[in-house]
Amino acid sequence: MVLTQVKKTAADIKHMRIRGAGRIARAVARALKTVAVKSKAKRTSDFVKEIKQAADLLYRTRPTAVSLPNAIRYVLRDLRADRDVKELREQIVTRANEFIQNSLLAVKRIGEIGARRISDGDVVLTHCNSECAISVLTAAYKQGKDIRVIVTESRPRLQGHLTARALLKEKIPTTMIVDSAVRFIMKEVDKVIVGADSIAANGAVVNKIGTSQIALAAHEARVLFYVAAETYKFHPGTLVGQLVEIEERDPQEVVDLRKFPGLKVRNPSFDVTPPEYVDLIITEQGVIPPSAAFTIIRELFGWGPQERSKFLSLSGGSALE
Repeated sequence: MVLTQVKKTAADIKHMRIRGAGRIARAVARALKTVAVKSKAKRTSDFVKEIKQAADLLYRTRPTAVSLPNAIRYVLRDLRADRDVKELREQIVTRANEFIQNSLLAVKRIGEIGARRISDGDVVLTHCNSECAISVLTAAYKQGKDIRVIVTESRPRLQGHLTARALLKEKIPTTMIVDSAVRFIMKEVDKVIVGADSIAANGAVVNKIGTSQIALAAHEARVLFYVAAETYKFHPGTLVGQLVEIEERDPQEVVDLRKFPGLKVRNPSFDVTPPEYVDLIITEQGVIPPSAAFTIIRELFGWGPQERSKFLSLSGGSALE
């Protein structure tokens, strides 16, 4: 019964009823907190087993967004078997609350920092649905800057519609284009700002499919390309050679296969933008070049062989890997 809510959260994440790396991370933290609070376990070993089961269920939902495992790592750090259930429950609740609060503050802070990079009169293009990118644009507009935003549809799930609604709610002038119009429209754009699902140690950015093509078009047109992302989207595993898995989703999101018997469809959800196409990464700690991603990961996670071994031993090589 304790895992019922976790299963619902996992299903909501997997089927994109909860989407966006930050929202996913906060949902994971809340789910782990719920398990800790509602667990009836009396023995530490039983309690830890329940928590690990919940973590594994959540971990397997979306493989690309590193915010998900990083949220698990944050909440379950130092989950030691030599503590009693009450201590562990309080620890998980405290750390889950901390993560959620820090995540929301990070989005606000990124908006404040990123708005300094937006100039009066700018036309800014954004892709998909990024809380951080929206925060930057909203903060710039509220500062009185006369900006116009171009939003891609972001097929096949049309996340651009969510972004357009959020911007229009703030009364920011917004234009929507089809994804394939990016290169055509780039001559009208002053800056591009997107979010991220994972950032590798070399500064490469994993984000919604189509991001790398936008970055290439911006690079060709000499348009500044910014990435707005919380530091918990930096991928510690890439520091020791782990690759970011690119999720491929159901072909039915693209086309009704019943109407095209025998058709093969590929539906990758993300792509990788090389660091040389990224001008700056805007985080809650400040603005950094892509080359500084390595340092950020080392400082935040202290990720080396010993730390990796600890994660593996705690998770059984799954939820916390």
